[in-house]
Amino acid sequence: MNRDELVSFLNEYLNVSAYPDKSSNGLQVEGKEEVERVAFTVDTTLRTIERAAEAGADMMIVHHGMIWGGINYVTGIHYKRLKALLSSGINLYAAHLPLDAHPEVGNNVELLRLLGLEPKGPFGEYRGLSIGFWGEFEEPQPIEKIAGIIAEKLDTAVKTYEFGKREIKTVGAISGEGAFALEEARRKGIDLLITGEFGHADYLTAIDLPQSVLVAGHYKTETLGVRALMPLLREKFGLDVFFIDEPTGL
Repeated sequence: MNRDELVSFLNEYLNVSAYPDKSSNGLQVEGKEEVERVAFTVDTTLRTIERAAEAGADMMIVHHGMIWGGINYVTGIHYKRLKALLSSGINLYAAHLPLDAHPEVGNNVELLRLLGLEPKGPFGEYRGLSIGFWGEFEEPQPIEKIAGIIAEKLDTAVKTYEFGKREIKTVGAISGEGAFALEEARRKGIDLLITGEFGHADYLTAIDLPQSVLVAGHYKTETLGVRALMPLLREKFGLDVFFIDEPTGL
């Protein structure tokens, strides 16, 4: 299909203009005008660009693009990545916060669905907008059981910080760096925050609140949105789609 028509659909469906974001969301690098084969991946790196090119992709749709507010100089890694994209004619489309927050294919709604939950409301206010969701079990679940489900379904190492409740009724989900919502979780009575990263200062905040946290990896928690978007584009437009997995272990 025509690239600009696909970009227009994605911009509207993901509501990219609604989110104040460090990422320059949307079409970051222009390539071929006609798109038939689309690579989906989390990160824009030389490795993912090269793998997309080897597989004959016309477009990459990513969570982490290569332009975060602008590029001052086309040197170093910016030059290498841009050269790889331009030489292969691959379009680069990025959706950062819009793909975290989307109510149908977003990382955070998909995290809840791993546990069999549907969102009951928004959660995780960032720059005036909520980018996460929270859900509720019918009956409280042991935190160990929840950790086991997430570990198995994401194929990832999971760590729990059982500073608050160990029997979990309500769950808040924010992929990647979601520890900014620790105090909001405590304030709203969220028993467990599921996120991707957890730093030293986050640990100290969680233990003082106290708030239970499950950490499942930045990369793994953000594979969900791009994967959920794939069948939509395949079924709606007949595009050939595939996923490039380049886990960081982080």
